[in-house]
Amino acid sequence: MVRAIVGANWGDEGKGKITDLLAEESDVVVRFQGGANAGHTIINEYGKFALHLLPSGVFHPNVVNVIGPGVALNVEALLRELRALEERGVPAPQLKISDRCQVLLPLHVDFDKFEEERLGRNSFGSTKSGIAPFYSDKFAKVGLQVCMLYDEKLLRERVNILLVKHNCLLEHLYHKPPIDADALVRELLETGEKIRPMVCDTTRLLHEADRAGRVILLEGQLGTLRDPDHGIYPYTTSSSPLAGYGCVGAGVPPTSLKSIVCVTKAYSSAVGAGPFVVRLSGDEAEELRRRGGDAGEYGATTHRPRDVGWFDCVASRYGVMVQGATEVALTNLDVLGYLPEIPVCVAYETADGERITDFPATPVLLGCKPVYEKLPGWQCDIRGIRKYSDLPENCRRYVDFIEQTVGVPIHIVSNGPRREEVLLR
Repeated sequence: MVRAIVGANWGDEGKGKITDLLAEESDVVVRFQGGANAGHTIINEYGKFALHLLPSGVFHPNVVNVIGPGVALNVEALLRELRALEERGVPAPQLKISDRCQVLLPLHVDFDKFEEERLGRNSFGSTKSGIAPFYSDKFAKVGLQVCMLYDEKLLRERVNILLVKHNCLLEHLYHKPPIDADALVRELLETGEKIRPMVCDTTRLLHEADRAGRVILLEGQLGTLRDPDHGIYPYTTSSSPLAGYGCVGAGVPPTSLKSIVCVTKAYSSAVGAGPFVVRLSGDEAEELRRRGGDAGEYGATTHRPRDVGWFDCVASRYGVMVQGATEVALTNLDVLGYLPEIPVCVAYETADGERITDFPATPVLLGCKPVYEKLPGWQCDIRGIRKYSDLPENCRRYVDFIEQTVGVPIHIVSNGPRREEVLLR
């Protein structure tokens, strides 16, 4: 059986902890898109970790962890993560890298930085991790697959093709020195040797696991609204974080995908540029940001303060729908315990004064304002509660309201950042 765990919103929904929980019930965990531009925070017996490229099953010795062909593989970043686990006493994980996965190069990171500098105020809020230039090269078919690192003649040909355009841009658009092809080939040959023992045909591995009845968990990065086709374009990532793409980016049959767990927070948060209708400011925002999660609302990769706001029914209902969720996991419920009343955004008012409940495309979204309904708070700390039925009545009513709004059952509720702080409903 194949199941997916994905984000309903802008990313930063707390997927890491839920993925860690579901990984315990899985045989294989697969990263299927994105790169080291975002992170999943996990707190367990080894400490607190922010994983960027490694699948969240790495803390479970019996789990096979796979980096699928849809991932932007920054090899040095991956090796740093593995060393960090080893240094903190985590047993070496079972890790497999697709031979069809493409390599994110240092030049991609440089081009990301140069382009954000060039765009200035019109930039898209990039993490400057090289993701957009990487996927540009991939879909222009000038990228480098991992398997090419083991054929020097082919690699040299591919590098020469790649650098024709890039050196032209460096010289004439960014006014930077060109890249030396020979030096890049030598670097890539060395890079390939560092990961050779982990490289294999993961598509075959996953199909065999599926036929054998193994549980395969597809782990998505970011969320629906950062999808380049269905999200707040152009303020999106460059790969699809949708469960539907998981089958492509991992290499599993779509007919095997039986369960889609969509994660959303009990309030809203986002890192990066773009429209965010429920954005709070001033003391109200800072209070929610400070209380959010184990260390506040700051990006796991960028460490940038997240934008925060109240729960957005319009965006969440759309996000859950596009993901095709079969169930929802609600995180960070404990954060709201300080509020006597909790505003919830139930609709948008457009620039023309129209009230809408369907999530619009970007031009309309940019002019929208939130329409709030207030629900009674529970004004107590719910961390430490282990049974859903023991939650305060107003807390359970809040969960019921969100469930009714998004139209998909909420089966998992998180009431704290640690692995064991989860209530099954």
